Amino acid sequence: MRTFLWLGCAAAIVTSVNAHAARVFQPVDFRQVQAGGEIGRRIEVTMNNNLLAADLDKDFLQPFRDRNAGSGYVGLGKTVDALARFAAYTEDARVIETKDKVVREIIALQGPDGYLGFFKEEARLSSLWDIHEMSYLIYGLITEYELFKNEKALEAAVNGADYIVNGWQARPEATTAGWDITVYMGATGIEPTLLRLYGITKDARYLYFCKHFRKLAEWDGLIVSGRWGPIQGHIYAYLSRCMAQLMLYDIEPEERLWTNSRKALEYMLQGEGLTIIGACGQHECFQNTQEGAANLGETCATAYAIRWWDDLLRREGKAQYGDLMERALYNALFAAQSPDGRRIRYYTPFEGPRVYHEGDTYCCPCNYRRILSELPRMMYYQTVDGAAVNLYTPSTAMIPLPNGNRVELKQETGYPQDGHVQVMVNPSSAEKFVLQLRMPRWAAKPEISINGASHEFEHAPGTFLNLDREWQPGDIVDIRFPMALRLVKGRVAQAGRAAVMYGPLVFTLNRAQNPALKDADLRMLTIDPSTLSGPIPDNSVHPGGVSCSIKAWRTTTWYPQAGYDYELKLTEFPDPDGEMTYFHVPNPNDPIVVDEVW
Repeated sequence: MRTFLWLGCAAAIVTSVNAHAARVFQPVDFRQVQAGGEIGRRIEVTMNNNLLAADLDKDFLQPFRDRNAGSGYVGLGKTVDALARFAAYTEDARVIETKDKVVREIIALQGPDGYLGFFKEEARLSSLWDIHEMSYLIYGLITEYELFKNEKALEAAVNGADYIVNGWQARPEATTAGWDITVYMGATGIEPTLLRLYGITKDARYLYFCKHFRKLAEWDGLIVSGRWGPIQGHIYAYLSRCMAQLMLYDIEPEERLWTNSRKALEYMLQGEGLTIIGACGQHECFQNTQEGAANLGETCATAYAIRWWDDLLRREGKAQYGDLMERALYNALFAAQSPDGRRIRYYTPFEGPRVYHEGDTYCCPCNYRRILSELPRMMYYQTVDGAAVNLYTPSTAMIPLPNGNRVELKQETGYPQDGHVQVMVNPSSAEKFVLQLRMPRWAAKPEISINGASHEFEHAPGTFLNLDREWQPGDIVDIRFPMALRLVKGRVAQAGRAAVMYGPLVFTLNRAQNPALKDADLRMLTIDPSTLSGPIPDNSVHPGGVSCSIKAWRTTTWYPQAGYDYELKLTEFPDPDGEMTYFHVPNPNDPIVVDEVW
């Protein structure tokens, strides 16, 4: 295991604009975190079996050498961003060598005028996705600079940004005239990139471009359901711009900069816009029908929702955002990748067959790599009076304390397949501080003990529990979340149906795991809630996984008097061949079927 290198409090927080002193939580330097469990396994297989297995030279770099395209998208910048983070996190020589080679070639390929794309000269800037591609390439170079102090990368980023800023401002109408989508979707990523660059260089031109030319503060985005017109309901683009507005809020606070984030939250959480697996949308765009087939849950949208919830959690300290992150991680996000890590999906439906994206380039595979590289910084946070645990998984973190000392937190757990979590607290010396633990909304009151002594507390699900005491090296917090299988009521298109959950895990039906269903219509199944059994250990989806069983009838059977037609085995949602998540229940108002709302 990689050893920790203590970098000090100031260096431990890599921020885009400033120290964000007003935030409730501060991120922990992800280089001071070591993730295990399924999160750690996914990081490893993404890095080894996907990123390093991709043909970066042919598929990613060659178009930038040729520069003869008139359209298209590669996603090189997103991949550079992931490479830099994985290199810093793992200190793996192979990743560092690959990252260095790719970054060197990008810098060498940059045109004298600063152009960083792969389009032919007459198509530059004005062809759809050129600004989008370059924005993320600049973003990745900024990450390379922040993590590895590569001055040449920063210089290339500045030159690339100047090319976009100067060229777009010189011909504003001509640049976007041929786009048949809303401009902020076509230029997704430009404002976060330039605001990040402004934070480093303090060059006011970048702030001016975002605030005045792009009118970022004035943007009042519409929550449009469905994919039509100029595609104003594009989730990934919408959330990216929400995050850009919050970055601008850090520089020049204005309450209106929160408006679009609040609208998106209301749509997702109160307006049926978020599904049970933590994914949202159909065909990349907002949708609130709760339909789960075909183009549900674009991977880019899932990645950006997790990133956005993390940002909101750090700003507001609401445990609900951690619950949302956890739900999306263990279901929609991990189901977007094959268990061995090699293939990635564009969409991840919870009903019907799922398919993998055909290659390694384009937005979804690249955004998946990015969000996996960011997960270590979403597990723990610094606070003004101590530290907070957000994601429960085997892991170790070294966290700065308010007085300048540090504490090592180490989790031993089988969570989320097991509700038992041990947090070992090792401050550098005895010290009084507050350790905050996220209490999931789905969990009844957990049992908590400290060094074997029961800890009594007022339980409020969906909040952070504060443990305020003088901590000694070797202290152990023992948490036992009461976990049981439960049936969750479907709504809108899923009315009259129910899904099976266990903690944050959603279960799915894989036809191959149930040979009797080979030719059956899976929508024509009615389950008997009283027969739900499990969970039992099951490694068929991933190591340390679980499955459960429930008895069912054909919907055409004269149930409940008739004998059961099937005993269904249900596996965790990332099962790559999962096809069905909601099932008919005899009594939709049965109290055993709970109605969980955010």
